[in-house]
Amino acid sequence: MNEGTAAHDRTDPATAVFVAHRNLLFTVAYEMLGSAADAEDVLQETWLRWTGVDLGAVRDRRAFLVRITTREALTRLRALRRRKESYTGPWLPEPLLTAPDVAEDVELADSVSMAMLLVLETLAPTERAVFVLREVFDLGYDEIAGAVGRTPAAVRQIAHRARNHVTARRPRGNTSPAEARDALEAFRLAVETGDVQRLLDVLAPDVVLLTDGGGVVPAALAPVVGADQVTRVLNRLTAASLRPMQINGQPALLIELTGKADSVLAVRIDDGLITGLYAVRNPEKLARIDLETAMRR
Repeated sequence: MNEGTAAHDRTDPATAVFVAHRNLLFTVAYEMLGSAADAEDVLQETWLRWTGVDLGAVRDRRAFLVRITTREALTRLRALRRRKESYTGPWLPEPLLTAPDVAEDVELADSVSMAMLLVLETLAPTERAVFVLREVFDLGYDEIAGAVGRTPAAVRQIAHRARNHVTARRPRGNTSPAEARDALEAFRLAVETGDVQRLLDVLAPDVVLLTDGGGVVPAALAPVVGADQVTRVLNRLTAASLRPMQINGQPALLIELTGKADSVLAVRIDDGLITGLYAVRNPEKLARIDLETAMRR
């Protein structure tokens, strides 16, 4: 082996550190943005900045990488909010096929669920960053302050405000993974058989259906509210195949028509009943639905 080959085989220290934390950084960016494509762009920017850092001067490399990722994600989040204002119909997060270990980490699975990501959408950008870093990744206030450009005292206040905001809007009742699977299976059978009463039994009276077509494919441009109205929409799916999947750490369904992916349907469950249905139909958001995404805290 010549010197050139030996040098090529040795992993660059900066690369090794980045690769070791890549899944964590992706998860931070995705939780802040709700978009895998944008999260990947943030990671690219993080990598470019990381390659210019003097590793010898970095005491905590994980925290430093999280700080870079958070700053890049905040910049992109503010731009995304402007884009969403002109989005056609409801905007929903990009669904991700997740590995089994994501579901096993209950806190992580809850934090990346479609229902929680929609709650996070109601936070201001800095509030969202602080909440994610504190409540999901358990970073200290000093570390978060460095990432969001605020004082530790200000970060404490923001964290308290964001926590109260999220608590008031997150699913009301604790639902175990087994209960969620059972409710979704009852829902699937009811839809596939056209059993209206069975469907009404699993839907909350005030259930809300959101459909995201992005202006590319047909979708309701406003929320569909109420069990009767939602049931009428779902009755159109009797010719579809509903395949169980693990999406964003939670049980969900892939809706297939003529053998092709048509939509991903995620649910929110409160006290055993489905209170939210989130149908992502925008083809751009389904581009990687067959690729398992690794996430970690």
